[in-house]
Amino acid sequence: MSETFTLVTDGACSGNGTDDARGGWAAILTAPDGAETVLTGGEYPTTNNRMELMGALEGLRAAPEGADVELVTDSSYLANAISKGWLAGWQRKGWRTASKQPVANRDLWERMIVELARHRRVRPVLVRGHAGHEANERADRLAQDAARAAELRREAPPLPPPAPVRDDRDPEQLGLDV
Repeated sequence: MSETFTLVTDGACSGNGTDDARGGWAAILTAPDGAETVLTGGEYPTTNNRMELMGALEGLRAAPEGADVELVTDSSYLANAISKGWLAGWQRKGWRTASKQPVANRDLWERMIVELARHRRVRPVLVRGHAGHEANERADRLAQDAARAAELRREAPPLPPPAPVRDDRDPEQLGLDV
């Protein structure tokens, strides 16, 4: 059994829902040996949910392929989409929600599918934000700092071609632990 990487992420957005909303994200990736990688970024205009997703995406991208990852987040949007099967359901329904509306942030969710598939397992752990969880508080401060330094958002680069599925994985799993 492989050792687990811990990924603590957060997103922040000042003026969420407005045309000039400035957002930031942070990802703190800790390897099993304790080595830490800290990533941050920001953009505008944006939303808090986009920033939550960006933190997770960039953190997962930094983790080595095939890793077990514990994804610590205060975003129920992110955690539930992965752990409760929302993401798989949105795909099955042609990227529509249960209320038949287009899924928000589809571009990022499609990137998330690619990142989840790169890993052996990604297990979301939902923590309460602003409740004294030390690593989450640190990620929040980093995300807020990144929001203040945010740059104008450009369109996301196209997705890379899907990687071939390794023989040692269950193709039904797709890196999700649900």
